[in-house]
Amino acid sequence: MGDWTVRHVRARAPGRVNLIGEHTDYNDGFVLPMAIDFATTVDATARDDRLLTIASDHYSDVVVALDLDALPQGPTGGWADCPRGMVLELQRDGAIFPGADLRIASAVPLGAGLSSSAALEIATGLAMLALAGARVDRIALAKVAQRAENEQMGTRSGIMDPYVCAKARSGEALLLDTRALTDRAVQFPHGVQILICNTMVQRKLASGQYNLRRESCERAVEILHRRFPAVAALREVTLEQLEAAREQLDPVDYRRCRHVITEDARTLETAEALSAGRLHDVGRAMNASHASLRDDYEVSCEQLDVMVELARSCDGVYGARMTGGGFGGCAIALVPRSAIAEVEATVRAGFARAFGVVPDLYRTSAAGGAEVLSE
Repeated sequence: MGDWTVRHVRARAPGRVNLIGEHTDYNDGFVLPMAIDFATTVDATARDDRLLTIASDHYSDVVVALDLDALPQGPTGGWADCPRGMVLELQRDGAIFPGADLRIASAVPLGAGLSSSAALEIATGLAMLALAGARVDRIALAKVAQRAENEQMGTRSGIMDPYVCAKARSGEALLLDTRALTDRAVQFPHGVQILICNTMVQRKLASGQYNLRRESCERAVEILHRRFPAVAALREVTLEQLEAAREQLDPVDYRRCRHVITEDARTLETAEALSAGRLHDVGRAMNASHASLRDDYEVSCEQLDVMVELARSCDGVYGARMTGGGFGGCAIALVPRSAIAEVEATVRAGFARAFGVVPDLYRTSAAGGAEVLSE
């Protein structure tokens, strides 16, 4: 084993929901995510050779074996791209690892927009760094996870998912400034819960569509920068500036920008309302966010729209919206604890009538972030 003294570690990282602030993170904007009560666990056991083996409870008949000193680069489309990519990117940053057997177990629903990939990346990173006895910087770890997602999985995602997985605190949402990479804790009220409503629509097309939305924003910023030189990202653009440049923008790009600009404002307003306990204002912002994602950003789908309407039809629900990248996955509703069972029954029955599918529903409050459980 050489100088390696730690033989086995276990690390966990949670999934997340985003209360509001969708598709703003890669535009240098603001987001308001929180960790959820579902997590991914990675057991890492040191080996005496230079192999990295990866096994998962979701693929119990497959073990991927790789040479730690010659890891493949770029997306392959395989399920092991996520942990393999994380290890590769950490090594590129100078981490030195022993060979290891990784065993993955996850309660985060796959393909539901609850950040199962970021949870796996952060848990893998924590486990491997702990196995190597290396120091962990949570923000640096989130940056590596974002790079792994971009370079090794082919999704041009932002920093939000790995950041909240790595840094979340129990009982709090995080208002994250994605440019400065600073966050402010926002207390999550005790009397309410988030009801996560899974449409059961796998987000198979999300990656390519996500990349197209990002390209749309980048095209618009180039045009806006020529007219307003201070503009480096949509974060700086006002609605007045957007309107002034409307004739120069592609109509679709204009709508994408309008969503991002208004969503940034809604996110800041929601953080203040949540801190002050103004839950009706939070709900109104959630409702407006969904309309903007549906109409301007065009990342919703029929199942998400129906799920949101079913939740909003229930007494006591403050607001509801899709969460995550879109094109399937989950919606969330802000619900008083006293009403959540009734809301679940209404949503489950109504969705089954509409689509012939009984949806998975999950209750959650704001959970804690990633941690090493044992060494």
